[in-house]
Amino acid sequence: MKKPVFYSDGNFEAEKINICARNFEDESILKVRDAVKSIFDELTQKGDKALLKFTEKFDKVKYTVESMRATREELFASYKKIPGKDREALDIAYQRVISFHERQLQQSWITEERGVILGQRVTPLDSVGLYVPGGKASYPSSVLMNAIPAVVAGVGRIVMVSPTPNGEVNHHVQAAAYLCGVDEVYRVGGAQAIAALAYGTETIKPVDKIVGPGNIYVATAKQMVYGHVAIDMIAGPS
Repeated sequence: MKKPVFYSDGNFEAEKINICARNFEDESILKVRDAVKSIFDELTQKGDKALLKFTEKFDKVKYTVESMRATREELFASYKKIPGKDREALDIAYQRVISFHERQLQQSWITEERGVILGQRVTPLDSVGLYVPGGKASYPSSVLMNAIPAVVAGVGRIVMVSPTPNGEVNHHVQAAAYLCGVDEVYRVGGAQAIAALAYGTETIKPVDKIVGPGNIYVATAKQMVYGHVAIDMIAGPS
């Protein structure tokens, strides 16, 4: 990590010029783009087979087409498995977040002014994909904050993808999915999961919009599918 530059430094002006002149398409970013494109190319050609291959390669867990999807029973089991105080906290958070977003809900309206019909039609998306990070950066709050707005809006199909590195399931994340009523949950992640949501596989049907944070590969993948599908934003590091 580079040392901070202070105004009091004798070389401040020169350092400022160097910083402002940086090329953000540097070699490391280009390598990430190339890696993501390679994943996209293989997944769009081989579908589920490529998705399972990349999951085994990057997450070190071997799933089948059937086992990569968490069943509703497994989600409920996770909800019952977490400590009671954690269930209570999730329940409270769920109620608070849903109460907030219900106040944001827009309504369709129509009126007539001087013989001219004016109005606004508000309709929910047919489908949305939620990316929930796995590993150390895996939080049930990511599920609540991404799923509940879709639930309130009336989105017809909500799909969640979340990796399970080394096969370790985050029961709090699965519990949050159960609580939000998200029952199409796949234990896959990375750029390959974004590609599956955007382009579809034999098992995962494509969605209209992809939301949620992730690492540089996930962020780059979202940037690359933007236009083919909608996205929320490119989340930066936190």
